[in-house]
Amino acid sequence: MGEARDGDGRAGIQVIARAAAILRALRDDSDGMSLGRIAEKVGLPRSTVQRIVGALAAERLVIASGSSASIRLGPEITSLAEAARYSVAEECRLHLSELSRALGETADLSVLRGASMIFLDQVAGTHRLRAVSSVGEVFPLTTTANGRAALALLPRTEARALAEAEWRRRGIAGDWPAFAKLLDGVAAGGLAHDLDDHTQGISAVGGAFRDRRGEIHAISVPIPTSRFTLRRREVEAALRRTLAAVAAQLAR
Repeated sequence: MGEARDGDGRAGIQVIARAAAILRALRDDSDGMSLGRIAEKVGLPRSTVQRIVGALAAERLVIASGSSASIRLGPEITSLAEAARYSVAEECRLHLSELSRALGETADLSVLRGASMIFLDQVAGTHRLRAVSSVGEVFPLTTTANGRAALALLPRTEARALAEAEWRRRGIAGDWPAFAKLLDGVAAGGLAHDLDDHTQGISAVGGAFRDRRGEIHAISVPIPTSRFTLRRREVEAALRRTLAAVAAQLAR
């Protein structure tokens, strides 16, 4: 009896390890992967991957999306991630609120997760025409202010790998030398900009920081471009003050 339980325990641990490997593989590819591709990446038989993915899907940890049945991380992962980072969002909430109130504009908090930026919190602006996204929404790295700010904090080899992978996924002919120069400017100046690069008619400024565990977060202010052009310096100054206040709080 004891040996059977030990064997069952070892088998259970192996299944958990395999499930974790599958989740990590999906974490690194926000566009999703086929069962065959997952099997290739984690080094397991396709039939084994299919069984584990089925169990994960039943718990909403993964979902199949699109006509190609591509597998990607599910909504339960986002819920767990938000709970794990609740303290960071809570610490920044007051600063986001003050930033939004000072400018009358939307203020966002996001985290670098895998190959994307995930929105953790938002305080909506008071203007009738404003930029609003959903908490949990996933944004790219290379065309957004928060994504660029996050990439600028990474070693250039790591930033390059993430940028070029995103360009391949989106079918974009990226120019790494030019983008690396942009990131160097962000690192030197402390702020990144998105001038109609991600969404036509919306511009944004963002700044990134590492939390107490070393994870990279960003605070950004998206604004309709017509208004951003007039308020750019004011918005940049307010965001710098907010980032300084967050850094001081995290250093306590």
